Amino acid sequence: MSATVIRNDCQLSGRGTATTAAGRTFGPNHRWKVLGIGVAANAGFSATFSGIPATAVVLRQGYHLSNAELGLALGLLGLGVALSELPWGLLTDRWGDRRVLLIGLGATAAWLLAMATLVVPTRSSIPDVTLLAASLLVTGLLGGSVNGSSGRAIMAWFRENERGFAMSIRQTAVPLGGGLGALVLPSLALAFGFAAVFGLLAAASALSALFAWRWLHEPPMAGGGHAASSEAAGPAPLRNIEVWRISTAIGLLCFPQVAVLTFASVFLHDFAGLGTTAISASLAAVQVGAMVMRVWSGRFTDRHGKRRQFLRLCSAQSALAFVVLWLLVLAAPAMPASQSILIAVLPVLVVAGISVSAWHGVAYTELATLAGARHVGTALSLANSFVFVGFFLVPVAIPGLLHLWSWPGVWLSAAACALVAWPIFLPRTEPPAAKSPDFETTTSSRPRKPDRPR
Repeated sequence: MSATVIRNDCQLSGRGTATTAAGRTFGPNHRWKVLGIGVAANAGFSATFSGIPATAVVLRQGYHLSNAELGLALGLLGLGVALSELPWGLLTDRWGDRRVLLIGLGATAAWLLAMATLVVPTRSSIPDVTLLAASLLVTGLLGGSVNGSSGRAIMAWFRENERGFAMSIRQTAVPLGGGLGALVLPSLALAFGFAAVFGLLAAASALSALFAWRWLHEPPMAGGGHAASSEAAGPAPLRNIEVWRISTAIGLLCFPQVAVLTFASVFLHDFAGLGTTAISASLAAVQVGAMVMRVWSGRFTDRHGKRRQFLRLCSAQSALAFVVLWLLVLAAPAMPASQSILIAVLPVLVVAGISVSAWHGVAYTELATLAGARHVGTALSLANSFVFVGFFLVPVAIPGLLHLWSWPGVWLSAAACALVAWPIFLPRTEPPAAKSPDFETTTSSRPRKPDRPR
């Protein structure tokens, strides 16, 4: 069980170092190594669940898929994560971060290596869509271990006034891995096939597992050797209405993000006529912009509070950006100078993608704060279950939307999801009492001032 939440046998050893009862000593900057492990693990898995969709055009050609079959295969990758997130999170709160992360990363690496050997097109045969979809489903089931376990480790190692910044840096791993995947994987698939794609992703997971084995350990508690209370003051996450509300809003706001991650490459190819290089650069621009915004937003909300207000602003801005994109796509066929509209579509899509990807670190910090120290893994995994429900439903739904209403229907639906998330981020009239003493913070007060009225 995790020393983070129930152990009282850790003590300080000298200025700036700490020692557990087992004799393991940590330097004052060890928490940054833990953060680096979280970033590496999430970046590796992000390169899988965001990078593989970036190869959608090549995937469609190489495996001879229709748009519906492509959507199903990509959607099952997200469904696997959605189904496994909560069980992995419960195991993390029971077994600890290190064990779950090592098991998950090792199994993911082994499975991707098997896919590189057995589930790739060759000159003599092309894998059936059922085999491809089932393989991606298992990839998601195994990879779901990464999110909750790495997030719990970071919340345990960092102080309250650093957690928003640290979690936001950790969340930059998602656009970092996705951006690298968008830049590298489509060209790699074209040049060397999907054996190279799956092999590279397997190597990334194996390397992250090696880092976790070397440096990820349970943190000692400062302050005279007494850990914070292991019990949250309120209900457990699965019985906490505020945790469910924030998790639902996170999931809804991810729907338009998933639309960009999974089908933006197809949109830019089929609608705007862009080539592989331009598409990869555009998706990489979305991921880099999201990465910068996540770091900034974490530091900003650590200093000024108001996490809920920031999340509502992101929802409104994302809805507006997708409405503009909808109008441009709707107007393009009717305009004589449609080429100029096609040129305008690209930056608007990039802005929309950044807006709907900038808030994750802030949202997860708020959620972990509501859940309390003992239940961080469960709460983060609950939110990620909603997120990856989107990774399943959105790719499956988009081909149907394309059939009924073409691309304007896709982007208008994305705007609607972002708009629906806006009111859910509003705080309740009666604030919940479910606050753990060691994660005590609010969304409306500045850090280090817990006695200020909410």
